[in-house]
Amino acid sequence: MNKFDQRIIKFDYEKNLKKEDFYVSESNKHILKQIDNWPKWEKNFLNISGENYSGKTHLVNIFLKKFKGIKFEANLLTDENLKEIKMCQNVILENLNENVNEKLIYTLLNIIDQENKYLIITSLKPIVDIEFSLKDLKSRTKNFLLQSIKKPDDELVFALILKNLSDRQIFLEKKLIDFIIKRIDRSYGKIFDFIYKIDEISLKKKKSIDLKMIKNVLEE
Repeated sequence: MNKFDQRIIKFDYEKNLKKEDFYVSESNKHILKQIDNWPKWEKNFLNISGENYSGKTHLVNIFLKKFKGIKFEANLLTDENLKEIKMCQNVILENLNENVNEKLIYTLLNIIDQENKYLIITSLKPIVDIEFSLKDLKSRTKNFLLQSIKKPDDELVFALILKNLSDRQIFLEKKLIDFIIKRIDRSYGKIFDFIYKIDEISLKKKKSIDLKMIKNVLEE
């Protein structure tokens, strides 16, 4: 990810994380179905993996809105947090990776298991592929239902571009969006990178987006 990716989150438009604002496509509908099917899961542990900006946080917020629960960042988890989950049936742990307190994560999994709670963990890659050094934790990852958000198809790319540009008061003709779809990388990060750059150029030049501008951004 380049320097733009870390700045995308600083937009001052309001992110909508409600279910009605989540665009369902072939890339993600299997996960939404899994979430809506709670608590009739085969296991109490669910891992949702996918690229940055692929909608993992949106999905868990949909779950929390519907079924309630508590959410933590994996690298900020503390012993105090483990006490907090006692009163919750559903626990969300976001952005799990190798740089976490593995003993705390392992303790969390034990609590979920022993008290028959439900846990959703989000991560960039499937939890079974994360290289934990704690063998017991690595073994526990096999107990998870694994759901991965797929690469965006044309339908989803169109919706992401249209929605995010509209949020920034940028409106493109359909033929221009079709042009972008045929040439942009199938990566959520690249899509939002493109949106950021287009927005930045539009603000600097104080002019509407045209084909030449789009080509220049795509070629960078």
